[in-house]
Amino acid sequence: MKEEVLKKRFNVEIRKSGCGQDFAYCRKEDLLEIAGCLKNDLKFAFLIDLTCVDYKGYPGRETMPRFEMVYHFYAHDTRERMTLKVPVEETSPNIDSLTPLWRAADWYEREVYDMYGIHFTGHKDLRRILMYEEFKGHPLRKDYPLKARQPRIPHED
Repeated sequence: MKEEVLKKRFNVEIRKSGCGQDFAYCRKEDLLEIAGCLKNDLKFAFLIDLTCVDYKGYPGRETMPRFEMVYHFYAHDTRERMTLKVPVEETSPNIDSLTPLWRAADWYEREVYDMYGIHFTGHKDLRRILMYEEFKGHPLRKDYPLKARQPRIPHED
């Protein structure tokens, strides 16, 4: 059923990963609408996780977007899982926030913002969650310098 709905409404094709997991690619402009369909129409009510992949320097991906957002959903009724992958350009590292649909997206998105520098449009409290505010850069990006020195934070007594 989800294959027909996603193909008909959004022209999104579902594929199978090597382990049989369903996944689909979509444009970042369509993310909120597709995620809303997954939640409301296809009953994928649980956002398991979301993360980012940095493909900088990955062989064969030189002409593709540097980042890819990966969203994992679960439907309790049918016990199905679904993964949605969304390419994100390095020149414009932003994507819509899923917090209007899932409150659980709040901290996941803050983590991706902190570690990769992806901005989530519509997120009401987008600030660092793991690193301190004065930290420079995003430590999970492939171009983050391994020996980078960071500003010291003042110690409060």
